[in-house]
Amino acid sequence: MALKDLIRKKETVQPKPKPELTILRTTTDLQEVIEPPSPEKPAAPPKKTRGLRLRRSWHQERDKDPKRLKEKLSFHRETRPRSSSAILPRDLPDAPAPALGNGKAEAEWEERATVLAQTNPVPKAAVPRTTAPPQADEVEATLQEGIRLHEEGELNKATAIFHQLADSNHALAQVLYGLALRHGWGTPVDTDGAIRYLSLAASNSAMIEKDALTKGGAKGELVLAIFELGNCFRHGWGIQKDPAAARHYYETAANLGDPDAMEEAAWCYLDGFGGRKDKFAAARFLREAEKVRGRPAVGNSWIWKNKYNP
Repeated sequence: MALKDLIRKKETVQPKPKPELTILRTTTDLQEVIEPPSPEKPAAPPKKTRGLRLRRSWHQERDKDPKRLKEKLSFHRETRPRSSSAILPRDLPDAPAPALGNGKAEAEWEERATVLAQTNPVPKAAVPRTTAPPQADEVEATLQEGIRLHEEGELNKATAIFHQLADSNHALAQVLYGLALRHGWGTPVDTDGAIRYLSLAASNSAMIEKDALTKGGAKGELVLAIFELGNCFRHGWGIQKDPAAARHYYETAANLGDPDAMEEAAWCYLDGFGGRKDKFAAARFLREAEKVRGRPAVGNSWIWKNKYNP
C-alpha cells in the first residue's frame, strides 16, 4: 500500500496489507516476531532509510517500502514505568470517557487534542515564509506531485516539495516534512527539526479545528501530528523521553480514530509504559483497532474473551 492511503487516513479508510511471511511465537495473550539472526543494530537515533515507515505497532515490525507512505497517511520499549511527565501541561483536564462512537466524548477528546497541540513544550518559533501562500488547488496539486515522487523513490525531490509547502504553513506538509527529517528521507536526519515541524503541524491544525467550531476542519492532520509527537516523546527523538506524555498523546489520537495509536495505547496499558497496567483497557483499544482496520490481528483472540469483553 502506498502514500495516498496514508493521506486518506484522516478519512478513516481501511488499509490493505501486503502479503508477507512472518514467523510468530505466541502465548495466550502475547506474541513475538521471530527474525533470523542479524548483526546487532543500534535502536536510536532513527536510521536513514529508503522508504517511509512511519509507524511501528506494538505487535509487529512494519515494511520499509517507500510505497507504504499512502498506507501510513490513510488509516526497544522501556520496561520501567513512569507516570509523571515534564511535558504535559499541569492544568490538562482529566481524560474524558472513551469515545468509541460517543459523539460527546469524541468532541471532548478533540478539545484535549487542541490543548496538547497548543501547549507542547517545543519552541514555537514560526517557520520562515519563503513565498506567499499558494492557492488551495495549487497546494493540492503540488502535494500530490510530492507524494508521487516519494512513491517512485525520488525522495530528494519529494522532500523538497514537502519542505516548500511546510514553510507556507501547510499542516499536512509539515507532518510529512517532519517525518522526512526524522527518518532521513531525501535529507539528513534532523530530529530537532523533525519535532519542531510536527509541533507546528499540531498547533496549526488545532487552530484551524478550533476556529471551525465544529467537527472537521484540520482534524485529520491534527490526529496525525499528535500520534507522531507521541512517537517522539516515547523514543526521545528530538526531545527528552517522556513515557507519560507519549501515553497521553497515543491515547488522545486513539480516541480520535487512529488505529496505529490504538495499538500503541494498548501496548502502553499492557506494559505499564507511562502509567499503570490495565489489560482491560488494552483489550478495548485492540478491539477497536480491529474494527477500524476491518480484520483481526494474529494472536489477539484473547481480547474477545468474555473476561476482557464484558
